[in-house]
Amino acid sequence: MGRGDISKEREDSPERKCIATGESQPKNGLIRFVVGPDMQVFPDIMGKLPGRGMYVSADRTALETAAKKGLFARAAKQPVKVDENLVDEVEKQLVRRVVDLISLQRKAGKAVAGYEKVKGWLQMEEAEVLIQAVDGSGRGKSKLSTPHFGHYIGWLTADELGLAFGRQTVIHGALASGGLTSRVVEEAQRLKGVRINEGGNGHPKG
Repeated sequence: MGRGDISKEREDSPERKCIATGESQPKNGLIRFVVGPDMQVFPDIMGKLPGRGMYVSADRTALETAAKKGLFARAAKQPVKVDENLVDEVEKQLVRRVVDLISLQRKAGKAVAGYEKVKGWLQMEEAEVLIQAVDGSGRGKSKLSTPHFGHYIGWLTADELGLAFGRQTVIHGALASGGLTSRVVEEAQRLKGVRINEGGNGHPKG
């Protein structure tokens, strides 16, 4: 699936209104929340928990506004409990989701790690997504370029990528097209909005 296919998929997603910004946007760019039986607000990263959903943009400022200004209670039309670490929990769950999806792609033979392997995939035009650790060496990362019409993910740590690839740490990774790659890109974009340290505003296209 190419970048145009992913964009079309995003456009085709049903829209919901963010309770913090008031703006409507596709569901896959938002974080869903539900209220549990104990009136606690829970993030529903997978969008599958029962109950009426409340949506907030995948943006740290919007999430903090919703959590601190009583917007969940207003949306739920009843008093609710909001954990003080709710935004951090959203980030943690999104990291886990992205790591799990990359791991599944690796097991399916659609992901590789390591400078030489990634370089080889890029040269053979096998890669659709270039992944690089936010805490990796800038000089080393600059030697690899995002695939033409591809995507770049550069806001996971070397330790997080290590979990995805079954290693201690990983600096360079790549994903082939197909399978769950479009979902990885989508979830990684949500994570980027929630992360404080996202390693800049992207990466130059190759």
